[in-house]
Amino acid sequence: MPEWKLVTEFTFDSAHYIKDYDGPCGRMHGHTYKVRMEAKSSQLHSSEFCPHPVMVADFRTLRWAKQDVTKGGLDHCVLNEVLPPEYETTAEMIAKYIYDRTKQQLPPNVELKVRVSETANSWVEYHE
Repeated sequence: MPEWKLVTEFTFDSAHYIKDYDGPCGRMHGHTYKVRMEAKSSQLHSSEFCPHPVMVADFRTLRWAKQDVTKGGLDHCVLNEVLPPEYETTAEMIAKYIYDRTKQQLPPNVELKVRVSETANSWVEYHE
């Protein structure tokens, strides 16, 4: 059976603090978050922007988080004010939030993995 693996990377800039954290991360600070997404499927699909089944997922759909916060993304926001309360603003929960929102926009048979980096040498990966 054939399988396609689509990979895309992007960045967004946001501020956050980790609630009740005893240390510098408990104070407001910012990051240039780097996000890497991997989407796999054995079937190609259409998208909101293309009616033909020729892609695993549309890059525009996967990159929603890099849009300005006023357009529904996460760029140039305070994450504590944008993410729902069940998502604390640790890298782990930011990755899960991006995964959850992205997964809602994809066909059910697309496997998704989200990687979020706060710094060049620290990241987290999330998938189900």
